[in-house]
Amino acid sequence: MNYFIQKLPKAELHLHIEGTLEPELMFALAQRNGVNLKYDNVEALRSAYNFNNLQDFLDLYYAGAAVLLHERDFYDLTMAYLKRVHQDGVVHVELFFDPQTHTERGVKMEAVVKGIHHALEDGQKWLDISYVLIPSFLRHLSEAEALVTWEQLQEFIPLFGAIGLDSSEKGNPPTKFDHVFSKVRESGLKVVAHAGEEGPSAYVWEAIELLKVDRIDHGNRCVEDVELMAEIHRSDLALTMCPLSNLSLKVVSDLSEHPLLELMERGIRVTINSDDPAYFGGYLSENYMQLSNALNLTKEQIIQLARNSFDASFITEKVRESYHKKIDAFIEEYSS
Repeated sequence: MNYFIQKLPKAELHLHIEGTLEPELMFALAQRNGVNLKYDNVEALRSAYNFNNLQDFLDLYYAGAAVLLHERDFYDLTMAYLKRVHQDGVVHVELFFDPQTHTERGVKMEAVVKGIHHALEDGQKWLDISYVLIPSFLRHLSEAEALVTWEQLQEFIPLFGAIGLDSSEKGNPPTKFDHVFSKVRESGLKVVAHAGEEGPSAYVWEAIELLKVDRIDHGNRCVEDVELMAEIHRSDLALTMCPLSNLSLKVVSDLSEHPLLELMERGIRVTINSDDPAYFGGYLSENYMQLSNALNLTKEQIIQLARNSFDASFITEKVRESYHKKIDAFIEEYSS
């Protein structure tokens, strides 16, 4: 089953590129850029990856991002991720990055966007991994700051497929960003937002009704609201769920309690993703494998989750059809 999962063609739709910064690369970039880390070595840094909640993780996440200063750094970070997930059967990625994490440190927007984008272009050319690039606003900052970032992103808009909302959810409801996302929608870009991870199911309602999201990131707390689940099903909104992230951040105490299967059985299009794999102990296939073991998923359910990943993606129908054919071809080859 693990071999089947690893080689099965699939897409990753919820991935923060800053969250793929492995300790080895973090130390290499720190040395290259003359940045002092408060950890003596890779082992000491890895031992810090023990979080009680989302904020514990974010504190380390933002500290680690300090080594990312130049276009080459963002290129190296992104290419390392693409090479890694190429081994996991990933053929399409929809990749988040946090512009404000970098611009507030004085890093130029151009360096961030171009470094990531050039790596994605090379990944498509060399590894045959297609992509959608998604900048995200940090919800612990103000909407005024998000509007400034929106203006800074304007020259790069043709490179993006959507705009997202992430970071600390508690106390930062989607309503806080209603105005900036109205501008995003006017531009023709799609909208995604983290909701219902640590925040309540009410935040998912706000993301749907006020931000008019095209997809919900996480959405765990949907199971607390039957009407909400019915609305998500009716609207054919997908959820990009992240099992090992949820386990690491104590959103669930055990993967056997993860709501993915219940949501799936209600007809909601759920997907499996890795979120911040360098910090949460597993890339995409590992998330599939561990959740499959915990929930006793069947091979048919695993195949459906892979199909969901393409159906929930922001690709054209022609490309989507080609990826479904890849799944069909793999299943036929595997079964022979």
